[in-house]
Amino acid sequence: MIPLRAFASLAALALLFAAGAGGPSVNAQSLERFYKNKRMQIVIRTGPGTGYDLYGRLVARHFTRHMPGPAGRMTALNKDGGGGLIATNYVGTVAPQDGTVITMVGGGLFFYQALKLGNKLQVDLRKFHWLGNVNSSNQILMTWHKSPTRTLADAKTRETLIGATGAGSISLQLPAVYNNTLGTKFKIVFGYQSGEIDLAMERGETEGRGTMPWNSLKSSNPQYVKEKKVNILIQVGMKKEADLPDVPLLREQKVSPEKKAVLEFISKNIALGWPFAAASKVPADRAKALRAAFGATMKDPAFIAEANRLKVEVNPTSGETLAGYVSDLLNAPQPVLDDVRAAIKPKDAERRKGGRKSKKKK
Repeated sequence: MIPLRAFASLAALALLFAAGAGGPSVNAQSLERFYKNKRMQIVIRTGPGTGYDLYGRLVARHFTRHMPGPAGRMTALNKDGGGGLIATNYVGTVAPQDGTVITMVGGGLFFYQALKLGNKLQVDLRKFHWLGNVNSSNQILMTWHKSPTRTLADAKTRETLIGATGAGSISLQLPAVYNNTLGTKFKIVFGYQSGEIDLAMERGETEGRGTMPWNSLKSSNPQYVKEKKVNILIQVGMKKEADLPDVPLLREQKVSPEKKAVLEFISKNIALGWPFAAASKVPADRAKALRAAFGATMKDPAFIAEANRLKVEVNPTSGETLAGYVSDLLNAPQPVLDDVRAAIKPKDAERRKGGRKSKKKK
């Protein structure tokens, strides 16, 4: 006869096989128990009213219903300062590491880590769990319609005065990249406040501005596009914007292999857009659930409808693709990093006369 204990063991095994065949897995049940009605949080790297704040709170209002459980409400915590350093360090070292906290990482921090621009970043972004990107818009360089520089080819033959913000800003770095890799002749004048650059261009103080996200231009100054007030000379990203099919893409320019690697690096950094992540110490199964919830949120009709009401563009990138971009940037060979560091350094730039020096962020 088979002992009763043996029957009990066989019965337990049968239940396990049944669960694996069609019922919820032990792991799924564990996630359900952990997240059910649990309060979650998104840490936003800027103060209220910014683009990061708008996107962060929009995602927070829809995210948790796609989590196992489902989870409870997601609240927002603004931690401004340091170009995102304060928020990212907080999430990676202070906030709960249990999968209840997510954040948006500032694009400048990838440059900061890869190029070793300082020692204030307390985490390794390569180890973060990347959930996805809510929107990625190409950066464009534009000139005013009265400027003789109407194309990228024109910019290679004549000096063109371009406005930029701070000395270390992307609005100065990208025109420097064009000069150093493509042979353009942009004269960069920096020290403008962000809102002043367009006015300087309109009144003829400059001929254009060094950078602006294409979607921001369409939303903040739609008349520029509709009335053809500006010339778009070049765009930066991994692929062309659908409504800019004839504008040259930086990474498609014919340059040497060494310069090509620089253009790829710059383009991937721009494509990171508005990236969402969880800290590296979050358990793998919960990180996987967070990534799945982010992907589901991007397809949620209610989320899309609210984004449309807010006139916020949604053009998501998957967590897998985003993680690949981050890995490529932060594991780039040292010679490429050295070339990037040289490419973003302007050789012909001057501070705007009477312009205020940028204050260091605390």
